[in-house]
Amino acid sequence: MVAENQILLVVNPISGSFDKAKLLHDVKEFLWEKELELLVYETTGENDESGISNMIETYYPERVLVAGGDGTIQLVASALKNYDLTLGILPAGSANGFAINLDLPSNLPEQMEVALGPNTFIVDTLELNQEMCLHIADLGVNAELIRHYEHSNVRGKWGYFIQSFPTLFKSNYPYKFEIEANGHRYLKKGVLLAIANANKFGTGANINPNGKLNDGKFEVLIFKKISVFQIIKTLFKNVKLDSTFVEAISTEEAKISCIEPIAFQIDGEFIGKRRQVIAKVAKQKLKVAVPISFVPA
Repeated sequence: MVAENQILLVVNPISGSFDKAKLLHDVKEFLWEKELELLVYETTGENDESGISNMIETYYPERVLVAGGDGTIQLVASALKNYDLTLGILPAGSANGFAINLDLPSNLPEQMEVALGPNTFIVDTLELNQEMCLHIADLGVNAELIRHYEHSNVRGKWGYFIQSFPTLFKSNYPYKFEIEANGHRYLKKGVLLAIANANKFGTGANINPNGKLNDGKFEVLIFKKISVFQIIKTLFKNVKLDSTFVEAISTEEAKISCIEPIAFQIDGEFIGKRRQVIAKVAKQKLKVAVPISFVPA
């Protein structure tokens, strides 16, 4: 039975550059005013999915909130697979790409109103080599950038910016990709191959203008070159990207192979180097709280 006065918050204490102690205080104050009790689970990197599941089994809260980046959201989403619960998101990562695609507000009071509100949206999830993806995964220079960022001491978007230059100089692109999708086999070369369930990276770059979070498909995007002009275009609405810059394949399932292992990331988390990725739309859906003004792309 759902405990109607209890809210579970899963918080990643080391994500982004946010003061988590202040966030916890402010969330508790917000819930107290609504006569709701706060339950907290802090991630440790050890058996977190089962720990979150145990909290749900013990208390069965009215709603689950998550404060962290895309990787933490993905973790909680995976823990929710056996429960009919809505996920409320308090973006607290370095880039917050998934939150950007849901048009979540930027300040905590408004985020809390949305996270506890009645307006929900059902999101597709992807399965990539048996790992969950909510947002965007990729092979190539962006995954290399994330790898370098994870080993740096500078957090946030400034940290990504600092790492972008050595990444571009050190990466061994263009990469060669073999893609099997929709009964066809494609041989492509590019600097990056993205597997996109959503439209935008956390930077706001709209790399997948035709993508939808709930259409039962995803897009394989092959970025053929680094073009400053085309990258700037992705920062605007209603963007139309040149076919000489990026090619898109819309599908429900794809097998992507590389001659050499290439850096691979899922939802902003560096996974390692991979020679093959099997991607498909998963059976699991995710119910998330969104603003009333949210209009799916």
